Amino acid sequence: MANTTNKKVLEFVQSRVDLCKPDEVVWITGEEAQYEALTKEAISTGEMIELNQKTLPGCLLHRTKPNDVARVEGRTFICSRKEEDCGPTNNWWKPSEAYAKLESILDGAYKGRTMYVIPFSMGPVGGPISKVGIEITDSIYVVLNMRIMTRVGNDVLKALGDSNDFVRGTHAKCDVDPEERYICQFPEDNAIISVNSAYGGNVLLGKKCFALRIASYQGKNEMWMAEHMLILGIEKPNKETVYMCAAFPSACGKTNLAMLIPPEGYRKNGYKVFTVGDDIAWIKKGPDGRLYAINPENGFFGVAPGTNSKSNFNALESTRKNTIFTNVALNPETNEVWWEALEKDAADKKKPAFLIDWTGKDWTPETVDAEGKPVKAAHPNSRFTAPAKNCPCISPEFENGAGVPISAIIFGGRRPSTVPLVYQARSWENGVFIGSIMGSETTAAATGAVGVVRRDPMAMRPFCGYHMGDYFQHWLDMGKSVDVDKQPKFFNVNWFRVDEDGNFIWPGFGDNMRVLDWMLKRIAGEVDAVETPIGFVPKAEDINIEGLDDFSIDTLKGILKVDKDAWNVEADGIKEFYKSFGDKLPKELAKQADDLKARLK
Repeated sequence: MANTTNKKVLEFVQSRVDLCKPDEVVWITGEEAQYEALTKEAISTGEMIELNQKTLPGCLLHRTKPNDVARVEGRTFICSRKEEDCGPTNNWWKPSEAYAKLESILDGAYKGRTMYVIPFSMGPVGGPISKVGIEITDSIYVVLNMRIMTRVGNDVLKALGDSNDFVRGTHAKCDVDPEERYICQFPEDNAIISVNSAYGGNVLLGKKCFALRIASYQGKNEMWMAEHMLILGIEKPNKETVYMCAAFPSACGKTNLAMLIPPEGYRKNGYKVFTVGDDIAWIKKGPDGRLYAINPENGFFGVAPGTNSKSNFNALESTRKNTIFTNVALNPETNEVWWEALEKDAADKKKPAFLIDWTGKDWTPETVDAEGKPVKAAHPNSRFTAPAKNCPCISPEFENGAGVPISAIIFGGRRPSTVPLVYQARSWENGVFIGSIMGSETTAAATGAVGVVRRDPMAMRPFCGYHMGDYFQHWLDMGKSVDVDKQPKFFNVNWFRVDEDGNFIWPGFGDNMRVLDWMLKRIAGEVDAVETPIGFVPKAEDINIEGLDDFSIDTLKGILKVDKDAWNVEADGIKEFYKSFGDKLPKELAKQADDLKARLK
């Protein structure tokens, strides 16, 4: 039974009923009893496995098909009416053709199944930066995950009222056929359609599909920003909290930074770090002219492998209750989950002798594949969906719908050389330039040549819902809309400089607080910096290395150095990269590239 009189919502839902032909329609109300009933049903059918309720209360395990374990960029489309609005970083599909193909797949796709209608809010319900979506799905896994990742239920419909400003999301598992898998965004229609996948990143439509691809397009038209950024707050000893946003491509320590635990010396002095968000930020100008950010999500969709009490204590603690684990291993003896890196937490430092792997097969440390290579018990992209409120360092401002004021924007990538540990941009335009050129160097683990820089502007390359040249212009326009004295300061960081033996030079993790501390001092105007061709670099003595064993001031000077020869090569690479945007590249950014080259002379 629908709990709304909103004609546009009812029309949308009816159109999906007519097309998908479900046996039953269930509206998700947000009531606990409904979730309990759905959980029981999912456990009874084997879609979910109930874990040890003493040690992991409310926790469940789910396994996807082996052909459906990650986001699929090659099957993800931006269906804008004009191809030039899609841009060189996206796959384009003509909307009329996409709709025809998708509707042929959706026709009767729910026969013999239940259709779930999920009203959800990105951001606190009714907040000034929040937005509403309706996701139609045939998956209880999606319902239970969306409950964690977003705010769901009748309150959302009430807040929407009669408005037509909601995103129309349709998901169908179908046959989970990779050849017929499509994740399509229709920016001008506020619509998303995902078929033939049951993996979180492709089917939790509030996540990348709405919160970044659709929202980035909405933000361009409504003068706000949807960014692939963490949000953290640092409370200083004087109790003032300074908030920062940061964008990193994958495998660059984004969640670790969002949930950073400061070194002991900082903790003793009264510093605290609070997590507002670990993945996505929506940024809007507030009544006082400053930029404010919310985390539109309500949970964490984190990568399990690599997470342990040493690498990210707060993330691991977030998974202790009411969490859904996807594609991790199961210890049948304890009925608890396991993944690679957890052996570093164990007292005996050993992997369990026997597990059920992520595909449901028996596994031992000796298990190998057909080529004799060791097999991992958990999938490398296995996940946990955990409520944000579980996080020990969740910000007291997490539910503040108006957001937190942003004082700094940080960009970073994985660069073994060239890019110093940290530097500050000269201006907003220069900061946008730094964000537009960021990226990571390919390693031996990736296919193709080693040492090639894969540019990932603002870490948004896979997530920008329109032409990236227009996206850069929107960044520049947002800066112009804010008085210079209220603009956040821009910084670039690189935790990944390596020595001749390939070892990381900077200790990273909690010690990244030392770099954030320098930023705090720059924001407050308390320290000077050295002007270089690329921006303002710290004086080595202004970064606190007290308590860092085997790390000298000379080592620090080495990773702060700006190598002009290396940067000349970098500048040529930037010019080459910029060519891909054609005449859509903003003139200000072309000038920034020219100015960098001139300063290097």
